[in-house]
Amino acid sequence: MKYVNLHTHTSNNLPNTIEIINQYPHEFRDDFSTYSIGIHPWYIEEGRLASDLKIIKSKLSSNKCIALGECGLDKRIDKIYSTQIDAFEAQLDINRTFLKPVILHCVASFDEVILSKKNSGLSCPFILHGFSKNAQVASQLLNQDFYLSFGKYLLRNPELGKVFAQIPNEKIFLETDTMTESLEEVYTFAAQSKNISLEEMQAIVWENYVRVFG
Repeated sequence: MKYVNLHTHTSNNLPNTIEIINQYPHEFRDDFSTYSIGIHPWYIEEGRLASDLKIIKSKLSSNKCIALGECGLDKRIDKIYSTQIDAFEAQLDINRTFLKPVILHCVASFDEVILSKKNSGLSCPFILHGFSKNAQVASQLLNQDFYLSFGKYLLRNPELGKVFAQIPNEKIFLETDTMTESLEEVYTFAAQSKNISLEEMQAIVWENYVRVFG
């Protein structure tokens, strides 16, 4: 049993940790043993979109690529929202062939992401990374069979620990994303929020990883 880092942008090469390294198609590196690949809404470039989608399709066929993402929608950036939706749904369409789990970036777009998931008809797991919202939003997503991944906001917002404590164990992942704190710090705080041991928290996330990613 290992620690699982659901979403990170840098590799620490720790022997007891599985890291899902986030990759962008226009900056792809082939030296990671486990990664995801997707077009982040911040980095959509219409002139590059077709080639980015082609790269994603190619890499999703690799055993080292275990997820699509991070991809999704963000209403708080200056990218045209309809273009974001088109890029997001194009990636989901490619994933019809592979059915790999989807790691999501979602800012002020929960209804739209839920609708895109429904419209895609995909049966693969959808995981919202960096969850930071309240219990009502969490319930909305859980009711639509999303997984929730927690990281830096869990450490920095005490109220989020109360939300985390209510999330069913079978729907939890943990991550570091771009934060400077360690993955073990996230696991330790998560365990305290659930009033369980660090080892029990580790086992919960490991079981989820095995079930979702095979």
